[in-house]
Amino acid sequence: MAVQAYILVQTEVGKAAEVATAIAAIDGVTLAEDVTGPYDVIVRAEGPSVDELGALVVTTIQNVPGITRTLTCPIVRI
Repeated sequence: MAVQAYILVQTEVGKAAEVATAIAAIDGVTLAEDVTGPYDVIVRAEGPSVDELGALVVTTIQNVPGITRTLTCPIVRI
């Protein structure tokens, strides 16, 4: 079963749409939308394990130009 998470992304001013488009093209990302509020982009991503999902966030998503901060929220099934 794949591990899924929402990643809340803050961007540089005026970069939300550009960042969302770039993140949406990354393998493992199932959704990336620019939003209003304290975060600029909300991403839904998945990976085969927590470690691989974490690696996706740290090595790929966080390297998209224009991102200033991310917060990863793993999805749990209770």
